[in-house]
Amino acid sequence: MEVKSSGYESFRRIYREVFPILMRVAYHVTYNVDASEDICQEAFIRFYNRELSFPSDDDAKYWLIRVTKNLSINYVKRKGREQAAFDRIKKMPLPSMKTGEEHVLSDETRSIVQHAIQQLPEKLRTVLVLKEYGDLNYKEIAKILHITESNVKVRAHRARLQLMKMIDQEGIHVS
Repeated sequence: MEVKSSGYESFRRIYREVFPILMRVAYHVTYNVDASEDICQEAFIRFYNRELSFPSDDDAKYWLIRVTKNLSINYVKRKGREQAAFDRIKKMPLPSMKTGEEHVLSDETRSIVQHAIQQLPEKLRTVLVLKEYGDLNYKEIAKILHITESNVKVRAHRARLQLMKMIDQEGIHVS
C-alpha cells in the first residue's frame, strides 16, 4: 500500500508506529531526551512537508530512521563544536576591568611621562624612544644613530635618570 507523507491517515499511522523507534534511535545517539524529542519532531516535520510517496510503511519508516539518525549525528557534532568553543573562551584571560579612577590615573600618568620625555635633550630622548617604544636593542640603536653601543647604554641610562627626576618633581611614582 502506497504511503503519502502528507496524507492525514498515512501520517497518523506512521507517526504512531515509528515515533517510539525514532526516539530510541535519537536518544542512543544524543543521550538527551529533550534533544531526542526535538529531533523526532523535526524528522516528522520534514516527512510531512516534503509530500513524499513511499511504496510501503516500511520504506517510510526507513526514511524517517535515516533522517533521525542524521539529525542526531548533526546535533552531537554541533554540541561538540559548541563545547570546544566554550572551552576556548573559558581558557582566555579575562580583560582587566579598570575602574574609572584607574583609567584617569593611567591617563594622567601617561600624559606626565610623555610630557617629561618631550623635555629630555634630543640625544637622550631619541635613544630612550628607540629603546622603549621602538623595541630595539642597543646594537640596533647604535647602528641607526651611528654611535657606539656603549654610548647608547650611557645615553639610555642618563635619559632614564633625568626622566625619573622630572616625574618625581610631578609627585608621581612610576614603576
